[in-house]
This record gives sequence, structure tokens and C-alpha cells, in this order.
Amino acid sequence: MAVAVVGVPTNHGSKSLMNNMLYKRADWLATTNIYEVNLRQYTGEGTFNAFAKELPRLKDMGVEVLWFMPIHPIGKKNRKGGLGSYYSVMDYKAVNPEFGSMDDLKALVKMAHGMGMKVIIDWVANHAAWDNAWTKDHPGYFERDEQGNFKPPYDWDDVIQIDHSNPAQQDAMIDAMKFWVSGINIDGFRADLAHLTPLDFWKKARKEIEPLKPGLFWLAETEEINYHEVFDASYAWAWMHKTEDLFKGTTDPDGLCQLLQKYQDDFPASAYRMYFTSNHDENTWNGTEYEKYGDMALALAVFCFTWNGIPMIYSGQEMPNKKRLKFFEKDAIAWNGNYALHDFYKTLLALKKNNPALRAADNAVSTRYVGTTAGKNILAWLRKKENDEVLVLLNLCKEKNGFAIADELVTGSYINVFSKAENHFTADTFFDMQPWEFLVFEKNNKSV
Repeated sequence: MAVAVVGVPTNHGSKSLMNNMLYKRADWLATTNIYEVNLRQYTGEGTFNAFAKELPRLKDMGVEVLWFMPIHPIGKKNRKGGLGSYYSVMDYKAVNPEFGSMDDLKALVKMAHGMGMKVIIDWVANHAAWDNAWTKDHPGYFERDEQGNFKPPYDWDDVIQIDHSNPAQQDAMIDAMKFWVSGINIDGFRADLAHLTPLDFWKKARKEIEPLKPGLFWLAETEEINYHEVFDASYAWAWMHKTEDLFKGTTDPDGLCQLLQKYQDDFPASAYRMYFTSNHDENTWNGTEYEKYGDMALALAVFCFTWNGIPMIYSGQEMPNKKRLKFFEKDAIAWNGNYALHDFYKTLLALKKNNPALRAADNAVSTRYVGTTAGKNILAWLRKKENDEVLVLLNLCKEKNGFAIADELVTGSYINVFSKAENHFTADTFFDMQPWEFLVFEKNNKSV
């Protein structure tokens, strides 16, 4: 693999966008992480109160941001399955009674805040349930077909398309968002399919909502670069798909590096990218991370926590959950009391939080590929900020690899973050990595 410096983007369009960003990013985002909560399937009860009992465990693991899939009442008209889709919103200012009461949610948010966690909620701005409260009081908020009937977007026949050109609808949507910030004290929004709603709406929304609680976290489900004019973070969807291609043999690690370089060239330097191996869509429709990646799954998780971005964990990955969770029915995670990957994630979360070399979107952090004698199947990189360094090596193939680091960047004493063993590296240090193995080292500054 060629040695390359991954740094500040050189794309002039990206620089222009960076200069036009509307809001200063909260500094805590540089070291944070996200845990997606599928509340319906998280416990047998599927309630706010039942989930609250899990907070001490998640706090111990190092979770900082709890992202709740939509918590609103779900439409009954044209609903799919027995319980319907989270993303078919009946009332933007209410909670799904299956999850509990508004007071239950307030108590959960307060408890999370008391543990130093933040809470963001899913926001579905593009479409709503056929029996959404607005269909009676404000039918003009929705688009119509040639016969004058409400119409679904695409083939999503359990929801109807919101008319984004209606100023009154925009004001009502923003008013509903304000309700959750002011009334429930949430810490931000994850915007479902953000790019389907015009950027101008999101600009207006953030401008009006931000003063209520400065430092809110805005996460966009999109890879549309210009949405970073409003949103702090976006999805690295292309990376997730490309890694699946790698396991299937339709690309190689060089293909991954080309995509990462494109991200660096095209996105503004201040843009946070969210990396993940699973989420609610992937788990249900495409399979668990073990179906998609097999024994490569944990190596890719290591990537998500050590590359330049924000890592995300989906409900149950710490067990790990190896079943697809149904989307429209009750299908609780089969917790067995043995959180086999708790310490794996705890180690990575602590490293992400505490080592300055892993700060995301920080111009003082350099990320450089490390040359080895192994060829392209070893993906190795060094992240560095002043005296702090994190070295990562991934064997991204199903064969063993023996190699040496052929790079003068890596010298001195490093600590293996998982085994805690001290290692002294020179240009002659030999590595023998098993199929899909990962190694993560911190520079031992105490020895300097």
C-alpha cells in the first residue's frame, strides 16, 4: 500500500463550503460516540422505564450520545405489520404510548443527563402517517396526486409526502422540534433521510432552534456534502457498502483507501462523518454485521473507532446480537446476560475519548497511512497530535500475513490497548497477523 498523507482537503469546493458554515461545532463532538436505541426491541417491555435500567451498563461501557429511533405515536391507517414503522409519525408532539408517558421520557432524559450522557431523537421531516394529526387540521401541509388524494413518497405506502413548499408547514414542523428541546431538554436531532427535505428548511430550523439550547447535535442521514452547512455530522454510507464489497471480494483495501481519499477531498475539514457496521436498517433488511462481514466485523468496528469520525454502536452489538430484528413487529433482543463485547467497546470508547490523536475533524491531528512489507491487504495508519499517537493495523483478508513496518514514522515504545503489553517498534519489527486480526497501539509517552 502506498504511503499517503490524509490531511486537510484540497478540494476548493470543500473549502468554500467550510467557510460558509452557519454554526460553530460543539467541541465535545470531536471525542464523542453514538449508541442507537431501538426502544421497541431493546427489552421485553419495550419502554422508557425498562431501558432506563440499562443506563448504568451503557455508562460503564463509555456511551455518550443516546440516539433514540422515533418516539412518536405510529400511524394506524395503512400501517405495515402489527405495530407499524417508527417512521410513520402520527403526532409530532406526543410519545408512543407503547413506550410509556411523556413524564417517563422526561425522567429518562434527566437520568441520562445525570450520568453525563446526551439524548438525541430521530426526526422524520419528509413524510408522516396517513392519519397524522395535521391531515385533519392542516391538510394543505401534504402533497396531493392528480385525483387530489394524499400520496406516498416512492413506494412507501404506509406514509404520505409532506409539502415542503408550504411555509406554514415548515413553521409547524419547527415548532414541534422546539417542543422537544424546550419541554423535554433533548440534546439534538438525527434527521431521517435529511436530503429529502430541502436544505433551506434545515437552515431555518437550526437558526430558530439553536438559541433555545446552544450546542445541540445535528446528525444527518445523508452523504450530500452541502448539508454540512447545517448539520454537524453525516453518514458514511458509501464506506459501509464498500466494506461489504471487500468481504465479498468485489473490491480490495486499495478501493477502501480511494473512497477515504474522496471523503477527504470532497467534504469540508470540519465535517464529522459517522462510521458504523450496523444500524436499524442494515440489521433488518441486509443482515447483521456478522452476515455481512463474517469474521471481519470486529476489525471494521476498530476502524470506526480509530479513523477520523464519530463511531456508532447499534443496540445489541455489545452482546453481540446475531439475529435480524423485525421492523414492524415486536422482536426483542435476546439478551443472555453475557455482554461479551462490552470490554472490547469500552476499550475503544475510552481510547476515542481520552487520546487527543483520535479527535475528529481536528486540523491539529494528522492521519497517515503506514507503509508495510505486506502489500495491500494490511491497512495500517498512524494518527498523531503533537506527542500523542495511535497506530492501527488491520489484516483485511482471510489469510495470515507476516510483515514488517517499512516506515520511519513508527519508532519507539507503544502500548497494545487491548493486552496492555508494551512493544518497542523499529523498522525491523516483524508482525504476524491472523486472518481479519486487528492491532491497536498507543504511543507510550511515559517512556519518552
